[in-house]
Amino acid sequence: MQSISIVIPAYNEEKRLPSTLARVIEYMNGKHFPFAEILIVDDGSQDRTVALAAEFAERHPCVRVLQNPGNRGKGYSVRHGMLEAKGEWVLFTDADLSAPIEEIEKLFAAVEKNSVQVAIGSRALDRSLVGVHQSVFREYAGRFFNLVMRLVTGLPFHDTQCGFKLFQREAAREIFSRQRLERFGFDAEVLYIAKQLGYRAVEVPVRWDDVEGSKVGTLQGLNGFLDLLRIRRNSLAGRYKTGRR
Repeated sequence: MQSISIVIPAYNEEKRLPSTLARVIEYMNGKHFPFAEILIVDDGSQDRTVALAAEFAERHPCVRVLQNPGNRGKGYSVRHGMLEAKGEWVLFTDADLSAPIEEIEKLFAAVEKNSVQVAIGSRALDRSLVGVHQSVFREYAGRFFNLVMRLVTGLPFHDTQCGFKLFQREAAREIFSRQRLERFGFDAEVLYIAKQLGYRAVEVPVRWDDVEGSKVGTLQGLNGFLDLLRIRRNSLAGRYKTGRR
């Protein structure tokens, strides 16, 4: 069994974080990983997120708390955690566990079967696995975003925005050290960088339930379309194939 790091970006998550941490810790204890850690990356929360995470860290040595220099965005938080991770494989997942932590087993099976370095959870490949749907507007906006993403970047994936992705550690360090986007578009960017660097990725259908309290507003979503153009610009400028930042 491989060692694992689980990165959870958190911004004002005092209500959801305790139950999420309890579920992840219970899962990890049941699987007896040779090494396992949970990295909570706080993105300048203004509630008790840090205090609650610190309480878990005191009781559970596998929990580490990282703090960003203010509110920088989910992309910054994920990069922070991925570059600090020590496990052989690194998963990042949303603080609401909209994809149950047990779905990581599907990602592990996929990387082993396909001999790839990246596996991404997907809501699009088998929509029967989506138990609780987003609003009609958000769901179709997401489908349209991924259509534009495929046209602009050439990536083959149907759902880059599902917050449930597994990376081999060394690949993660090479990919995320080159990441430049810090908000909505970072998911597509890191997959684009992976392709540029020759890493292979597989898209895996996972169970998923929408959880109220999304931190992504309409303006952020619209900015995601601009992020796709920024990815192309950075690629043309050769910024993804240079040495680590």
